Parts: sequence; C-alpha cells; structure tokens
Amino acid sequence: MMATHISSGACLSVFCQRKGIYRVRAVASESAPAASKIEEEKVKLGGSDLRVTRLGIGAWSWGDNSYWNNFEWDDRKMKDAKSAFETSVDCGITFFDTAEVYGSMLSLGAVKSETLLGRFIKERKETDPELEVAIATKFAALPWRLGRQSVLTALKDSICRLGVSSVELYQLHWPGIWGNEGYLDGLGDAVEQGLVKAVGVSNYSESRLRDAYERLKKRGIPLASNQVNYSLIYRAPEENGVKAACDELGITLIAYSPIAQGALTGKYTPENLPTGPRSRIYTPEFLIKLQHLLNRIKEIGENYNKTPTQVALNWLIAQENVVPIPGAKTAEQAKEFVGALGWRLTSEEINELRSMALEIQPVIGFPAEKL
Repeated sequence: MMATHISSGACLSVFCQRKGIYRVRAVASESAPAASKIEEEKVKLGGSDLRVTRLGIGAWSWGDNSYWNNFEWDDRKMKDAKSAFETSVDCGITFFDTAEVYGSMLSLGAVKSETLLGRFIKERKETDPELEVAIATKFAALPWRLGRQSVLTALKDSICRLGVSSVELYQLHWPGIWGNEGYLDGLGDAVEQGLVKAVGVSNYSESRLRDAYERLKKRGIPLASNQVNYSLIYRAPEENGVKAACDELGITLIAYSPIAQGALTGKYTPENLPTGPRSRIYTPEFLIKLQHLLNRIKEIGENYNKTPTQVALNWLIAQENVVPIPGAKTAEQAKEFVGALGWRLTSEEINELRSMALEIQPVIGFPAEKL
C-alpha cells in the first residue's frame, strides 16, 4: 500500500540506479536519490572509521513472532523480509541493525533475526560478490552474564549466526544491572581482537553514556554510537541530555522506532489500531490526540510530494548526528524509506512540527533508558 504514495513513476525507476552524486542538504525533489549517491554520502559513526548509509534498516521484526507479525512467522513473511533486504540494497541502503534477542530459534517456526540477515547477505553475494554491508548487532546484558568474556562469547555466537568473520558495529543492548565496566572492557577487547570495526551502546542515559565514553577512551577506542528510541513524538533524548551529550562527545545517535512503530505513517486511526502489543501503546485515545499533528505532517509532505513516513524520517535526519533505522517488513516499506533522503525540511517546518508534537503526551519508552 505504501508504495502507491511514492512520488512518481520516475521515482521508482531511479531507486536502483548505481551512479551519481547526492547531497543530504539538497532541496527536495520528486525522486529518491540513486543508490550510488546514497553510497557516496555515507556518514561516519562517531569517532570511528566506520561509515554507514545516512539511513539504516532495522531487522527487529525479521523472524519475530512475539511482538511483530501478529504472533506468526511463515514462508510469506520470510519472503517479504528477504524482499525488504533486497530492495534496501538495490536502493543503496546497506546498514542493517539486528540483535541476538531478535526473533526466535524455538518458537512456532520463527528464526533468529541474525540468522536471517546472514542468510540474505550470503544469497545476495552469490550474484553480487562485491556487495559491502554494514552489520550492527547487540549484546543482551542479562543479569547472569558477567564480565568481559560474556561479551566476547556472545559476539562470537552472533558472528556464527550471521555467517561472517566479523561485524561492523557491536553494541550493548541496554545497561546491565551490574557489571557494566566488564561489558565495556569486552567491547574494547572485541575491537582489539579484530572482531568488530566499531562499538556502541544502546538505551544509555547521559551519565552512563559519558562513563562508557571515558572508559573506552582510556584504551584509545572511540564510542561510536548510542542507539535510543527517538522520533518526532518521542523526544526523550532531547529532554534527558542524551542528544546533547552525543553531539558534544562526537557519538552518533542511532534512532530506533523513528516512525513510532508506524504511528507516524498515518495509516493507524482510532478505528484501525496497530496489531499486537502496539495496540496497548498507541491507543484510540492517543491516536485521537495525534491526528492534528498527522494532518500537518501530511500537508507538509504534499508540498514536497512526500509521504508522512518520509517527512517523519527527514525530520530526524534534520536534527544532525542522527541515523534513523526504521524497520522494513516489505519491499514497499524499504522503497518508501529511501524517499526520506535527498531533500530537507525547512527550519520553519522542523520547528513547527516540534512545537505541535510538544502538545502530545509521549508514549512510554524502554525502561532501561532510566537506569
């Protein structure tokens, strides 16, 4: 359905081009930037040497049947996920984020997200051996995992599932109840052993972020990123000092749930709620309050021939030092996400949308943010 909102036939034809030059700050156009333009305008993650596309793809839903996919996983969903991967790569998006806790190895036919991503990459390389993909995955800081060795062990397991020799970015998924120093030492060890190119954290508060930065800095290792919940209607990183700290320390903010798990696409209404656990977050009452903002997002998008999804993602990109990673379950969604690149909302529009969003009580985020 989303693909019907993409600007024009010319837009679709440009998705898979391979040559050209592209500037993130360019004025809006009716077409998405060519794949090679996206490739040439990669950004560095923090102070690391790792460069990734200006927008990535989140693979949380791939293989999952506990939060996404209506508690089901079947061949059709598998094909859709693979199509999302293939289309992302065709369009120039080569940064993919997963985690060891995404998906399932045991439940009702579902599979680990890492396993699927590794499978998709391997199959693609059979016909495209020059493909370069940046993989980000995450360590689950479970209470019984102690010390630096637990990080290395988990990383090696992730590498095995992905079918690669190393990953580009390894992150601590959330702060541990205890033992964070050991976890951070494990990240440093992973860099020194050549298992990763860059390291980051996720769901870290400002104080924990600063501590992590300093501990790694003593070993000469930059903290590349902090992956947090950030969208137009969930601006906690702006309010709790995380965004400012990232900017100050040169740490890239990777924004997960950048379209608020679909709430900012405009497809959900009080009469048409999202499925699964999301319906308890984005309630009819919340969606009623959100409608005024959604209407304005749609109006602004029409001026640029862009969809609400593309406007919401562009708003995040405009904050600078932010790489959004929307989750793509289908090829159509992946195509739409590319249309968030290659143009720029005006300062007036950016401020207007923030001002309107301030009137909406945000939904509850991941509790680990407050640890």
